[in-house]
Amino acid sequence: MENAQLVALSRQSILRNHLDVIANNMANINTSGFKSQNMHFAEYVMPVADGTAFEQPDRKISYVDMFTTRTDFTHGPVKLTNNEFDLSLNSEGFFAVQLEDGTEAYTRSGAFQLDSTGQLISADGRPVMTEGGPISFTVEDGRVEIAGDGTIATEQGIRGKIKVVDFEDVRTLEKIGDTMFRGENPQPAAQVRLVQGAIEGSNVYGVTEVTRLIEVTRAYDATSKVVKDLDELRQQAISTLGKFQA
Repeated sequence: MENAQLVALSRQSILRNHLDVIANNMANINTSGFKSQNMHFAEYVMPVADGTAFEQPDRKISYVDMFTTRTDFTHGPVKLTNNEFDLSLNSEGFFAVQLEDGTEAYTRSGAFQLDSTGQLISADGRPVMTEGGPISFTVEDGRVEIAGDGTIATEQGIRGKIKVVDFEDVRTLEKIGDTMFRGENPQPAAQVRLVQGAIEGSNVYGVTEVTRLIEVTRAYDATSKVVKDLDELRQQAISTLGKFQA
């Protein structure tokens, strides 16, 4: 009976984590460049004692174990904003932004803007990297035009090129924020296609997430009922056994 309850509790624990992942996806349905996540599960088989000396060997007990949380890197829809500093990648790759420690993080969110000093920054205030490092603009630059390959041009001439990188396997990227990732060995992205005045929306689909939410909620409720039934069965067994005299 205890084994059955432990198996049910292991499933409940994983389902609760799954609900958290779904809730985070739904909360970021309108976040620029957000990539949805989903949980993948594995079976954990509890090792048992050697039962060769018994007529009926012990049965192996299977628990539910969280395997990993995977990110879906499919592209989101492109939304026009007409903001000259908003950029959308219509190709593979990631923008590079600078972290506080000087290292780089990578994102598909191109909702950029200028800070009070004229520096190009991301929506959360991090410097956007060009191939020559962070970039700032002045009044003398006038209108900023960014070509499809990332080349930045102003009335002062060519100012640089937006840094766009890619990875051999995006599944190795570590998520460090809602839209940011950390990765090793970034390479210059091939065939970069930027769209100025547009951003990439979230790739979360509301209908899909609501369907998952219903399925996980029902599974959680069903597992809760199993735990409750097992608890009542244990109480009945204790009550019955307590009536027998030694």
